Amino acid sequence: MEQITGFKMSGLRWLIIGLVFFITVINYVDRMTISVLAPVITEDLGLSNTEFGAISVWFLIAYTVSQGVSGKIFDRFGTKFGFLISVVVWSVAAMLHAFATGLTSLAIFRFLLGVGEAGNFPGAAKVAAEWFPQKDRAFAQGIFNSGVALGSIVAPPLIVWLQLMYGWKVTFIATGALGFIWLGFWMLFYFPRKEHKWLTESENEYIESGEVQEASTAKSISYTDLLKYKETWSIVLARFLVDPVWWLYIVWLPKYLFDARGFDLKQIGMFAWFPFVAAGVGSLFGGYLARLLIGKGWSVSKARKVIIGLSSLLMPAGIVAAYTDDSMVALAMISLVLFGFQVWINNVQTLPSDFFPSSSVGSVAGLGGVGAGIGAGIFIYSTGWVVDAYSYTPILVAAGLLAPLGTIVLFALAGDIKKVTLKHLA
Repeated sequence: MEQITGFKMSGLRWLIIGLVFFITVINYVDRMTISVLAPVITEDLGLSNTEFGAISVWFLIAYTVSQGVSGKIFDRFGTKFGFLISVVVWSVAAMLHAFATGLTSLAIFRFLLGVGEAGNFPGAAKVAAEWFPQKDRAFAQGIFNSGVALGSIVAPPLIVWLQLMYGWKVTFIATGALGFIWLGFWMLFYFPRKEHKWLTESENEYIESGEVQEASTAKSISYTDLLKYKETWSIVLARFLVDPVWWLYIVWLPKYLFDARGFDLKQIGMFAWFPFVAAGVGSLFGGYLARLLIGKGWSVSKARKVIIGLSSLLMPAGIVAAYTDDSMVALAMISLVLFGFQVWINNVQTLPSDFFPSSSVGSVAGLGGVGAGIGAGIFIYSTGWVVDAYSYTPILVAAGLLAPLGTIVLFALAGDIKKVTLKHLA
């Protein structure tokens, strides 16, 4: 698809990150459809909590493997093609859920959804690295990460309404179709920065400010060589430990409210989105705060570490939710957890571009996603087993301890946050 020539757009980077924001909203609507409908689907298909957890693990297995593959695809073939493939795969997979008849078919469709959805975040991180200078990247991350929160906010009432009006099968078809609508805008408006004819010279100079040190490093680094850097491992292990906190509430919050708090489906639609409002605020706040501190002269390393460290101390609030008898207090504590997580992840997701050249950002972000997926898969499956055997309390307590632990590991391995001296070129 050719561009309109002769037209220049001031602030084009905001349109680009806006597109990524909207596909992230759709990504999470598609991802959460099964979570919101869990009480209905598990009853309709006769699934236990352990089986429901296993279905989510199949999604995470695919998501984990595909994160690494997707990151390399985005680095090799570019963000336009990468998003095209990812969105087509996950949108088709989301619609196929309507034809699930039991545990096996539902697990297969969740697996396919994970294959496609995994590309969103390595691709989004690469877009931020290519279209924003370093000091603005956390803010750009905050914009598209707020799509995670908005998708999670929109999903419960939208999905419950569709379910009550048309049933859960039609709901999957309707939400799955959203990705194809977005692709029309993506193919029309997105082109690589160096080829985009709408980009003004002044905006291009602003984007490239402070990035001249990368000009000589155009080649992508292999996964084998990337794993020789402790900076890579700091991201992978931190996300292995901390991302399960987010996935716990993405996958299990509606079921937790149904099982442990006695909410019916309408109440889930009314209240399950509250914590994700807090997550959206955290996403934007984390990016804004990083931009503010770096703009005031703080080093990137100091700003990132202060924000990441403080936000990790908010996530143990989930332990309070485990022991309170008041459902609204529990929701408030979970909201604080998700606020803290989004501040945390918003800055952790900028680390690939803080450490490595743009040609390898997608790959490092993908490896971080692999770590996140493995950790989340273990935790999510364990949740189903623990809930069936005991209760949600041990899970909420364990989740509350993961963020401080993961942050300690991150800081110990990463050291000073700055560009690495590259020794292993592919």
